[in-house]
Amino acid sequence: MGLRLFLKGFLTYGVRALRGKALALVLMGAPAWAEPVTVLAFGDSLTQGYGLPAEDGFVPKLQDWLVAHGDEVTLINGGVSGDTTAGGAARVEWSLTPEVDAMIVALGGNDVLRGIAPEIARTNLTSILEVAASRDLPVLLVGLPAPGNYGAQYKAAFDAIYPDLAEQFDVLYLQSFFTGLGEGQPSELQEFFQADGIHPNAEGVTQIVEGMGPIVQELIGEIE
Repeated sequence: MGLRLFLKGFLTYGVRALRGKALALVLMGAPAWAEPVTVLAFGDSLTQGYGLPAEDGFVPKLQDWLVAHGDEVTLINGGVSGDTTAGGAARVEWSLTPEVDAMIVALGGNDVLRGIAPEIARTNLTSILEVAASRDLPVLLVGLPAPGNYGAQYKAAFDAIYPDLAEQFDVLYLQSFFTGLGEGQPSELQEFFQADGIHPNAEGVTQIVEGMGPIVQELIGEIE
């Protein structure tokens, strides 16, 4: 009888103690467990990982970086090689599947390569952000500054799209997909690119992820 009473008292106290500790963790702001989140990386060949083994692409490398820094996250590769902002606007509705908690938008490079008018790219990116806003999804908008090939006026109009829309929709903003490569001239950065001079090589992707990782962590922090 004594042993039975002892065990009964121990179990009762133990359950209460565990409940108390869990409550204390909540009150202290420290989660007792972490729920993994899902982020859609929505872009073109830069996102897709063109010319690289799958494990060296942008999305796997970014996920590895985030996990190594303590984030429980699954990244979906929504990169389509050759895609423009128009293509993104056409597929965003079905790309945002129910499990997606946040989105990285990195489109515009192919618009520049094709000389698409900045106002058209702006309209398409606006459509993408409107869909995300309608679903209350946090967004990181990643810019891709235009080169000067089409003149200063085109460059100024295109470059302005990203900060303008980031402010309009109150989303996170990164000035350039290539921020992690530094501020050097393109000719000085070729060691980070494949032979086409457009797509990063494995080392380039590593540097890009190092530059983008912290703001993606901010994006994850906005998920409710």
